[in-house]
Amino acid sequence: MDIIKDGKSSTSELLKKQRPFIYRTLGERFFSYTIFGLGITVILCTVLMALVLYGDGAEAIKKFGFFGFLTSRVWDPGLSMEFGAYPFILGTLITSVVALAISFIPAIAVAIFTAEYSPRWLAHITDNLINLIAAVPSVIIGIWGIFVFAPWMRDTFYMKLYMFSLDHFPSLLPFIGNPIGYGMATATLILAIMIIPYTTVLTVDAFNKVPKEQREAAYALGATKWEVIKMAVIPYARGGILAGVMLSFGRAIGETMAVAMLIGNKNTLPFTLIGPAATMPSVIVNEFREAVENLHLSSLIAVGFYLFIISLVVNLIAAYIQRKFSLTGARTV
Repeated sequence: MDIIKDGKSSTSELLKKQRPFIYRTLGERFFSYTIFGLGITVILCTVLMALVLYGDGAEAIKKFGFFGFLTSRVWDPGLSMEFGAYPFILGTLITSVVALAISFIPAIAVAIFTAEYSPRWLAHITDNLINLIAAVPSVIIGIWGIFVFAPWMRDTFYMKLYMFSLDHFPSLLPFIGNPIGYGMATATLILAIMIIPYTTVLTVDAFNKVPKEQREAAYALGATKWEVIKMAVIPYARGGILAGVMLSFGRAIGETMAVAMLIGNKNTLPFTLIGPAATMPSVIVNEFREAVENLHLSSLIAVGFYLFIISLVVNLIAAYIQRKFSLTGARTV
């Protein structure tokens, strides 16, 4: 029986008691309306943001076409006043996808060590360090990249790679690019460092939510520590892992200052391995204050509109993947 403390009132009897009038008329309704209003506000803000971006970028979209603006390779605000977003879309996708690929294994490795192997005191220190990396402003990381990381990469790797190719494989020089230190490779590596904490934190959280019985059942079958992680922990936590990966991908797509400070900001194709390039956020932040012509300004806002669409699509895909591959929604293997 459900007895409450003194044993005189059961749970069913308490539920039958009428609640105060003020609570029934104001409390629940106020809470429901507030939650509903906040949810609608978020949706309206998103729609309004998209409409404003489209409205301000409509001049460029109408002039060059919705898909023509996406596929054009020309970005010339000085002479021809022709604009196309393809170089920046390509640069954004390359840097984001490669950074995600580079950061994935280290992020998962740190998460496994923190959640499964390290003692509690060391796990606490590791968590704080990871959160510290995520909390550092991107402009600070960009300054560190300019004065420390880019020169070190240039002297340690880029110049040696360039000279080796010059002596032995000169045909590769157009693909390698100029070894100035500021380019796509440098920006991608910095971006990979910046997104590691997002994957790691959500993966650790997913590992910590795996029931204790899940691990004990695997141990009872004679599994080793790694086999428990591989067969019992990771499959159970894969929804959280994928959520962290997609969150990192969205973060990489929208990163502005650090990438703009290190990528070299070349607005024309072709891009090279270590040479300068550009992304959608970088071209906006670099040229927005210098855009004096209406068409130039409209083109920059149109780039922002397409960036908004890409980010929205990434988030929708992330929600679908997380729902599909979570434990409750996954297929039975």
